[in-house]
Amino acid sequence: MVKNKNIGGRLFRSSMYKTKKAGSQIAGSKDLTPLEKPVDDDDDDIPAISPELQTTGQGQLGFPDRVYLLASVIFQKNHLEKPAAHRLVNYGKERGLSLPEVKDEEMQRTSYELAFNTLKYQDLLEDILIDSGFYLTQPMPDDQMSLVAVMLYDFQDRKFFPRERQGEDEIVQEVRDVESYLLRFKTKLAASLARCRIKHDLLSIECILPESVKMKQERSSSLPLYAWINTQRSSLDEVRRVLKCSGFSQVKSIGQLEDQTFCQDSHCGDLLVFPAQLKAQLYTTKLLSDHKLIIQDKSCTLGPNAVCSLLPEEGDVLMVGCFSGLTVSHTASLIAEKHKANSNYQPTVYICVSDRTNAEREELQQAVTAMGCKNVKLISEVFQSLDGGDKRLQRVRVVLLTPKCSVSAVSNPVDFILQEKGDTELLQDLSQGSIAQSKLEALVAQQRKEIDHALKFPKVLAVVYSTCSSYQEENEEVVSRALEQAKARSEQEGEPKQANFRLSPSPFSIPDHAEAPEETDPFFMLEPSEHSNGCFLAVLSREPEPVVKEAPHEVLVRANAKGILDRIGSKKLTRKEQHGHTNRMAKTTQARTSQSHLSVSIQSKNQETKGSNSITLCGHQEFTNSRQSLQGKAKAVRLQSSKNTVSSSFSSSKPENSAPKKSIPPVLSTTTSTTTLHPVPPPASPATPVVRPRRAHQEVLKPVVLVLPPVHFPDFFPPQHGRPGRSPSFNYSKWRPAAQSVPLSRSSGSLSKDAMVKSRPLF
Repeated sequence: MVKNKNIGGRLFRSSMYKTKKAGSQIAGSKDLTPLEKPVDDDDDDIPAISPELQTTGQGQLGFPDRVYLLASVIFQKNHLEKPAAHRLVNYGKERGLSLPEVKDEEMQRTSYELAFNTLKYQDLLEDILIDSGFYLTQPMPDDQMSLVAVMLYDFQDRKFFPRERQGEDEIVQEVRDVESYLLRFKTKLAASLARCRIKHDLLSIECILPESVKMKQERSSSLPLYAWINTQRSSLDEVRRVLKCSGFSQVKSIGQLEDQTFCQDSHCGDLLVFPAQLKAQLYTTKLLSDHKLIIQDKSCTLGPNAVCSLLPEEGDVLMVGCFSGLTVSHTASLIAEKHKANSNYQPTVYICVSDRTNAEREELQQAVTAMGCKNVKLISEVFQSLDGGDKRLQRVRVVLLTPKCSVSAVSNPVDFILQEKGDTELLQDLSQGSIAQSKLEALVAQQRKEIDHALKFPKVLAVVYSTCSSYQEENEEVVSRALEQAKARSEQEGEPKQANFRLSPSPFSIPDHAEAPEETDPFFMLEPSEHSNGCFLAVLSREPEPVVKEAPHEVLVRANAKGILDRIGSKKLTRKEQHGHTNRMAKTTQARTSQSHLSVSIQSKNQETKGSNSITLCGHQEFTNSRQSLQGKAKAVRLQSSKNTVSSSFSSSKPENSAPKKSIPPVLSTTTSTTTLHPVPPPASPATPVVRPRRAHQEVLKPVVLVLPPVHFPDFFPPQHGRPGRSPSFNYSKWRPAAQSVPLSRSSGSLSKDAMVKSRPLF
């Protein structure tokens, strides 16, 4: 990642490096023309340089000593190691030197670029060293040959003119010694270069490169600048206003970019495009230094925009793979702005940084803080060790997976790898135009592991897979295999709901100037061109559960078969339903059924008891006698069915052989008698509830045991055989207040109609 503040703080040195880069491009495109005549090795006095080399270029400045030293270490680590039989130059064993710490990010980028160019022309430079006799005649140790190689490339790029040294540059004696050797051999070196061009019939040294490398080199020189708007610091309207005040004008498409113009990207609404030469002028607007406008390659901005469009209202994001602090900040700022109106919940971006060093983690955190993003959290665990049960990831709904890839679709791999914290070991393969099969297989294996694990999270709704590779093995094949693996795993485990994914269309529209892919192609591919680097993006969305439409009776049959609805809709009642049905119907049918059953039972019992009817309900005891219970119920039925009233006294006199009557609600006062029947065992079931007067509203109460004070009726004899009966004359104890005593009709022994209405149940 290139920090903007560092670039802005060293604008003078950056301009010097930029001048050198411009000179390199001029030398690459307009190099030595074929010589008119070959130069003999022994003719040292005849200059072997064409008149074109005599003109000085802007690349004459060269680089500081420390840039050459850093580039030599990079070349030493990444150069192509040839077999011993074909090895022309021995670079010695790896010096084991770690890359020197360079705080100047622009110096680091320049060193990598110099080493990368040396890697591209390694074979040509070795031919020059052997053909000129430099390798055999100069007392240079093998460990210093990597430094000789990078300085020789820069020497011929400057048309073999000496560099202009800056007084404040750090002096590295090793660099100065190699430079002096090269200057003494410059004539022979230039002659050897000319002979190599003639031998291979090269119009320029670029012609010796593979066609793919040549094409990328040409595209990299014309790539425009892409910059996304940091919504945590600014807005699109504010950035436009500042640019227009600084002399910029907006055009409609990228094809119209020229001079001081800019346009809006066709895929991402928050992305602006500028001509490549306007980078220095953009710094004068302070949009870059204030972190309101962030320069980053377009291929890195598509993933965050896709995640933002897929994220639901309440959901977090998990980022896995190879990315920079700029990509993290872009994702965090987009989703924070999208859910800005929802004050109840702010989405969080979780970052897996298990493969980062402590310094890299600190650098990432500083970059995120500088962008003003507060919704980023780092996870130090390895991604494969995380699962859906992690409490931190319970709200994660989208996974952005940008794995390490071959970067084969990028035209400027040095800038891209350094900014996005990529694998610098790929520079050697990229300099030759193809990736070694062993490295490609290792990358694919890691990509498969990561995407397979991303699809195992049960609450994840979508996985965005993005690479900058042009190989199908890393793109379509990885995604297709991951979907097949997820489907097979779900079928094997019997849980298709947990891992059922499908390819979804990309959220980006197809630009007018590009060739639209087929409608059946679910992948989004941005081909490398002079306008942008290449990119591959796929969206894997979880499939919704299929909705099965069934008729109502089919739903009931299936539910009853599983026992879910307790056999609703079936004709046969369960035991629980039968019990509830019996209790509900008891009260409605008792008035009809109890009269006939009680009358028969009462008549038989009355002959045995001779009028001794009493009910004794005590404290927590059960009914004292089943025969007395039946007699009491029969007497209550006879009293309620009669229409005559009795006197104010509670007791009544009624012949035993009178018709059965309805039962009295147990709200009457009781009296005590000297005659008490012996208790018998309680009945098997509670006494049948008596029928109460119909009321407008009744509450359904739970079954309870009704406990009443003892009631003793006095002995009396009804008139029989012409003998007058004994008059019931006794006193009684009041159980309820006198106002609620129910007057009875002495003549008929039944309750009056008004008394029936006023009576209340005890519970």
